[in-house]
Amino acid sequence: MSILDKKRYTITSALPYANGPLHIGHLAGAYIPGDIFVRYLRLNQKDVVYVCGSDEHGAAITIRAKKEGITPQQIIDKYNKQIKESFEEFGISFDIYHRTSEPIHHQLSQDFFLNLYNKGEFVEKFSEQYYDEEYHQFLADRYITGTCPNCKSEGAYGDQCEKCGTSLSPTDLINPISTLSGKTPVLKETKHWYLPLDKYQPWLEKWLIEGKKNILKSNVFGQCQSWLKSGLQPRSMTRDLDWGVDVPLAEAEGKKLYVWLDAPIGYISATKQWALDHGKNWEDYWKTHENPADDSTLIHFIGKDNIVFHCIIFPAILHAHGDYILPENIPANEFLNLEGDKLSTSRNHAVWLHEYLQEFPDKQDELRYVLTSILPETSDAEFTWKDFQARINNELVAIFGNFVNRVLVLSHKYFDGKVLNGSPLTAVDQAVLDELKSYPTSIKSSLEQFRFREALAEFMNVARLGNKYLADEEPWKIIKTDEERVKTILNVAAQIVANLAVLAQPFLPKTAIKLFEMLNFPQGNWNDAGSDALIQAGHQLGEVQLLFDKITDEQVDFQLNKLAEAKAKNLADNAKVAPAKENISFDDFVKMDIRVGTIAAAEKVAKTKKLLKLTIDTGLDTRTVVSGIAEFFSPEEIVGRQVSILVNLEPREIKGIMSQGMILMAEDADGRLDFVKPDTTIKVGSTVR
Repeated sequence: MSILDKKRYTITSALPYANGPLHIGHLAGAYIPGDIFVRYLRLNQKDVVYVCGSDEHGAAITIRAKKEGITPQQIIDKYNKQIKESFEEFGISFDIYHRTSEPIHHQLSQDFFLNLYNKGEFVEKFSEQYYDEEYHQFLADRYITGTCPNCKSEGAYGDQCEKCGTSLSPTDLINPISTLSGKTPVLKETKHWYLPLDKYQPWLEKWLIEGKKNILKSNVFGQCQSWLKSGLQPRSMTRDLDWGVDVPLAEAEGKKLYVWLDAPIGYISATKQWALDHGKNWEDYWKTHENPADDSTLIHFIGKDNIVFHCIIFPAILHAHGDYILPENIPANEFLNLEGDKLSTSRNHAVWLHEYLQEFPDKQDELRYVLTSILPETSDAEFTWKDFQARINNELVAIFGNFVNRVLVLSHKYFDGKVLNGSPLTAVDQAVLDELKSYPTSIKSSLEQFRFREALAEFMNVARLGNKYLADEEPWKIIKTDEERVKTILNVAAQIVANLAVLAQPFLPKTAIKLFEMLNFPQGNWNDAGSDALIQAGHQLGEVQLLFDKITDEQVDFQLNKLAEAKAKNLADNAKVAPAKENISFDDFVKMDIRVGTIAAAEKVAKTKKLLKLTIDTGLDTRTVVSGIAEFFSPEEIVGRQVSILVNLEPREIKGIMSQGMILMAEDADGRLDFVKPDTTIKVGSTVR
């Protein structure tokens, strides 16, 4: 049975954490495959909603906020905006890009928790969890790192080893360390609510291992099978955190829902908001119906690190609730590496989407093409800039673009841009058209099995078919002796171009739009593909444009140099330390009055590049300080930050402004500045000793 036999579709792509920008690994893991499939469904005129949004809770957000000295709300506002804009400019076709910080999401997540709580599904128990004595707080999973007990790699988190993919509990780690203080945490008793995954194991084995054996990709099925074979254990659905969705119980004050309980519910709350905005019924896309044939078909597009949550934990939650559909498929991809090394956000070893869009304007489809052609569908893959250049120049430009350009240029040159009937079709013509008809079926088969690389390769074979046909028939040679034959050749070639336009829509949407404009032809749906009469005789073609430009050696060298500079900077950061200054007396030190202050307002100083005028609440008073940090911080992002300020420094006039103190800043080896500040909010005016 074809997946297109289904009635309605709910498609999700993994919610990106709103604590950093997008990179190409994110695109290859979830968003390009999801977008291709959704566009394919829409070409088949299916009822589909495609949802995503920012995952804005959990320890990762609070860690980033502490690191940058701002609030979690400021972090999520900053990165939600950047991620949303990057998706929009890149052309990912979400129906809604939502936020898990929205009230509608908090309410729905709490409703889910209470539904399970009232049914007695949770196991309440006291347990010993890691506690940082220096910071006086329990440590969520991502606040703890250590050695993975499975693969023995360093830097594994308290919930998962990102190297081997093993799901962990903090107490599983060898030599655990608090990411807050850098010290070994202690175990302390706390109460939490656990989802008894062991209770659902028999159901999961039947639904997943028996029911999905011939449906899931091998890499997904294998990881799920390994998990279940190891035996599931109860998993806490609450956390001791100060950021997230409140646990809706009086006895759970100060506790939050586990982010992997609330994050997948974000798919549902996003759909709910979309339905409210568009006059739809959200339950049609998520709730079970009396007749199962009316249920929507749920498909999650995710990366390798999210397999267990989407295949085991979230389905168990939906099953325990009882009113919701379960995923039909979870076509997860493996990891994408970069230039012989793992992608790393902390080391800046990445191709950031927002930077790509600036440095390669109007080349969204080129990146879609390259990433689709190397998708890590069942094993890790690698992106290199030389391969990026080769695939664009040798395939998109030389095969696809060259064929389209030749057909349209020759049609304009010989027949004023008209597609005409000529002499009868030859056996060669008919063979080409027969082969053309076969490609939509093969591409359809690959897409419906989530083999996107294979589907893209078949699509490019249509362009290869056209190129070979033109090269063999050589209309430029026979135009002087047999004009009628050339009319036929260019008519056949134009039908191939029109089919390329239809078939390109899932893979290269911007290119498809350009092709339809060049053909002066309305966009078609999937049922049009394979036809040898998409363009009627007498049709007037539009203006010729180049579909693609070559990528130059200079562009590639620039990108390679960026990565090399980032690597060199990381090495330098770990190697260079400024020498110590001469000793001073204790009496000199105690003369300095350093206080904790809060930046109340900030603005740029006119006609300067480095200076900001800061208004700072010191606890003693509100004063003005001029600080040379404008190259590293914008005024908007630092308002509300706590800082350390030397308040008894003699006032000094700078650019006509009386500066009454000095902000303490840390400066690394390459001159980058950051604030010297408390890790937790502290009373304004507190002294720094």
